[in-house]
Amino acid sequence: MNLLTLIVLLPLAGFLLNGLVGPRAGKTFVSFVGCGLPVLAFLATVRCFLELQGAGEGAALLGTTYTWASVGGSNFDIAFYFDRLSAVMTLIVTGVGSLIHVYSTGYMKDDASYARYFAYLNLFLFFMLLLVLGRSLLVTFVGWEGVGLASYLLIGFWFEDPVKAAAGKKAFITNRIGDAGFLLGMFLLYHTLGTLDMDRVNDAFNAPVMPAVSASLVGVLLFIGAMGKSAQIPLHVWLPDAMAGPTPVSALIHAATMVTAGVYLVARLNGVYAHAPEASQLIVVIGAATAFFAATVAIVQTDIKKVLAYSTLSQLGFMFVALGVGAYGVAVFHLYTHAFFKACLFLGAGSVIHAMSGEQDIRRMGGLARKIPVTFVTFAVATAAIAGIPPLAGFFSKDEILWFSFASETGGSTLLWLTMSFTALMTSFYMFRLLWVTFLTPSRMTHEAEHHVHESPLSMTGVLVVLAVLSAVGGFISIPHFLEPLLPLARAHESLEHYETTLIVLSVVLAAIGLAAAIFIYRNGLARADALAARFPRLHRLLSGKYFVDELYDAVLNRPLNWISDRVFLRLGDGLLIDGTLNGLAAIAQRTAGRLSRVETGNLQFYVVLAVLGIVACLGWMLNNG
Repeated sequence: MNLLTLIVLLPLAGFLLNGLVGPRAGKTFVSFVGCGLPVLAFLATVRCFLELQGAGEGAALLGTTYTWASVGGSNFDIAFYFDRLSAVMTLIVTGVGSLIHVYSTGYMKDDASYARYFAYLNLFLFFMLLLVLGRSLLVTFVGWEGVGLASYLLIGFWFEDPVKAAAGKKAFITNRIGDAGFLLGMFLLYHTLGTLDMDRVNDAFNAPVMPAVSASLVGVLLFIGAMGKSAQIPLHVWLPDAMAGPTPVSALIHAATMVTAGVYLVARLNGVYAHAPEASQLIVVIGAATAFFAATVAIVQTDIKKVLAYSTLSQLGFMFVALGVGAYGVAVFHLYTHAFFKACLFLGAGSVIHAMSGEQDIRRMGGLARKIPVTFVTFAVATAAIAGIPPLAGFFSKDEILWFSFASETGGSTLLWLTMSFTALMTSFYMFRLLWVTFLTPSRMTHEAEHHVHESPLSMTGVLVVLAVLSAVGGFISIPHFLEPLLPLARAHESLEHYETTLIVLSVVLAAIGLAAAIFIYRNGLARADALAARFPRLHRLLSGKYFVDELYDAVLNRPLNWISDRVFLRLGDGLLIDGTLNGLAAIAQRTAGRLSRVETGNLQFYVVLAVLGIVACLGWMLNNG
């Protein structure tokens, strides 16, 4: 068995062991298996990474497990492909994923379904590794669908609550819409090229003679799949509701795995998108719209996890803007830094919720900085990182996105830069608002709640410290230059290069303005914010209602479909046509049998008369036809 296959199978083994044996073996066994096997997968990934580094810049490791199917002379292999891009993704998935598993041992220790939780978590990791390591789009699609299944199980983990169960179902169904586009894109590629291996697809589109298919059409179809998985407008509605699951699940989905899958897919197929200007323009528009939309909503959210959920939507929009302007390595750079600070933020939120005995409304918090200092410090570092405060990780990656949104030869513009810069300003504001209201404003907790506040155990705070350190120093590793042999750096207009330093200074100023605005409004509590909400009630209602997109979908899609299902398919189709036909035939048979049953009187003389009449009838027929 090659090492790449082992990386994928280790979390699967954890799923099987904890799913089959865990409930009877006890929590120690579940924790050891659930955390130990992902850690082993991370160590195996490090080993593969070192081997890859020794093989040269353009090298890749290939591991073929077995041939899945042979169709028309084409073999479909379960093959794993490990180059610099998949190396970065696999290190993030196994590294941050392992930390979230360790954190979960403290967060979920009192849950009755402890073994089931870790089984699902391991299953999620297995499918995500299948997604990022698959050489073929077909293998990637299996992982793509698998993380959809695993996210459904984890988001609806507490399925006894109908609201949480509905959130899991909403995520699953919304992603299926995007997956239809993914499938059509795959069919088109295979019909044209006869292969689904992503390295060969890129080579075909980078060849002197382009394939006989529209790169933009393929790009748009695959991007529809990415929109679903990475929650871009209009398929974004599932992601905020995904907060229904346990908080470590939110960290796993939002930070390191599922929602970044769409970004990875576009970056992996950069050969297609480099020749698809129309698809790239669509990606820029959707990404910028999502980033701006989500940031405005995050400003007024009061649920600590919902603020972070809309923050994730916004940051994914930043990544797609980078992809759309041809800065593929920069998008992966932000994906990489985002994994650290967003995991730290979500797990920090989990620590706050743990300390507050389940409370998630930041209006009922305040004054937590002194009571849970480790959580506060780590949360503050991650907040500064996502806001773009130098020299933390988010500053480097976000600044590069802003630069290429302005100067890239393939889609950069002043309008795009202004949009993304204003969104970055809002990011700084809503994140420092969250930090200030939760930790630094005067306490708004009840006396009983304040009495029970306590710092989380070492299994949780230790993970927070590691992620905070990575959020601080992660930006010093230049991912775009590391990926340059695979993902060429976007070209900037030479005439604009002298603006780069100015734009860097402006991005820092914007982050500082966001911090200052948050302090000014919330330094003494919520009074100023409440006054602003009262002054602009319609705007506040629009933002707090999330632009009423869910209500629009309910009015335009859900209710009409429910009406058609009930009135047309159930009553007319099922009730009248199907049941009516079957019941009608049964009624005819019943009436016929009822009338024939009158012949069965039990009278022997009557039977003899009938027999004689029958014989006479037969003889008459024979005489007439003789």
